[in-house]
Amino acid sequence: MTATESNFDSGYSHTFPAIRGVQAGRSFYIAMCPMRIIPKIFMFDEEEVPATLRAQRVLNRNRIPELSSYLVDNPDGYVLSALTASINSEINFLPAADSGPQANMGMLSIPMDAQILINDGQHRRAAIEAAMNENPELGFDNVPVLFFIDVQLQRSQQMFADLNKYAVRPSTSLSTLYDHRDSSSDLARYLALTTLPFKGFTELEKSSISNRSTKLFTLSSIKHANRALFRKGAKDAFTDEERDLAASYWQAVTEVISDWQQVVDKKVAAAELRENYIHSHGIALQALGVLGAELLQKYPKDWRRRLVKLNSVDWSRSNADLWEGRATIHGRISKARSNITLTANVLKNKVGLELSEDEKTLEQKYGT
Repeated sequence: MTATESNFDSGYSHTFPAIRGVQAGRSFYIAMCPMRIIPKIFMFDEEEVPATLRAQRVLNRNRIPELSSYLVDNPDGYVLSALTASINSEINFLPAADSGPQANMGMLSIPMDAQILINDGQHRRAAIEAAMNENPELGFDNVPVLFFIDVQLQRSQQMFADLNKYAVRPSTSLSTLYDHRDSSSDLARYLALTTLPFKGFTELEKSSISNRSTKLFTLSSIKHANRALFRKGAKDAFTDEERDLAASYWQAVTEVISDWQQVVDKKVAAAELRENYIHSHGIALQALGVLGAELLQKYPKDWRRRLVKLNSVDWSRSNADLWEGRATIHGRISKARSNITLTANVLKNKVGLELSEDEKTLEQKYGT
């Protein structure tokens, strides 16, 4: 389905196949718009316009490359949600029939001189334009657009507020659970389903664990720990060999940290462990990943034997002399990057690994 040009009283119009509906007593229209015309007909407020005279947030151009790359890299598998837009003029809707269901199906004509303002989706619009510059074939795909008739700025501003007021981003763990494009998410799911201490003790949906939960770790913390273990970036892939090595590493850590094994054997409650020990939190998991990366690089044949030295670490949260300022700040677990490094430094010292210059500098700052 494509947009066409047709006479519209005193000028020309864009015409789309559309479905008409009603919300709050107002008619709205859902149309299928070819991507190639999206940049031409949809406007977004310029950055220099004061916030009181705009109908949406200022465009954050840093978000565009990632979304554009997603469209270009997945031409056969991307999903793009609908844009929402307001039209500041009268429109013409020609139904397919006078009555019955087809009375709300037909052709929507919008004057070419009408202002069509995006209420939700300006970053998608900009990403579509950028993606088509790299892959013009995307221009023949369609994106759904929700059109509202609105001639007042106040109404458009309220629409933006209403559309975003109740929008809730999914947790990092839930995104990890459902993301089948991301290799690190695949690895995290695999470990959560097959490998101790994660099997049966991973919170799959939430990125935080309640005080009474029977879970030890979140799925997102496992993902980040594995990236640290193999020094991978967010878009880097994992090989089958790395998957198997990750499983071996975390099983070996479980054998060293006897408290984890006690939870697995149901001798100690996970909630009790999380309340009293550092090693049952994401910061420790990432620190163990940082440690493992160094061990696997320097001692690829002998890392297991060196890992055993961790059994002498006092992980108690009550051991403030060791953990305060490292893993905890005023007694609360901290997930800051510097705290992960400081926690990993303790582990590296235990197994006899030399700290890097950056790690030594951080230790000096910690000691002051």
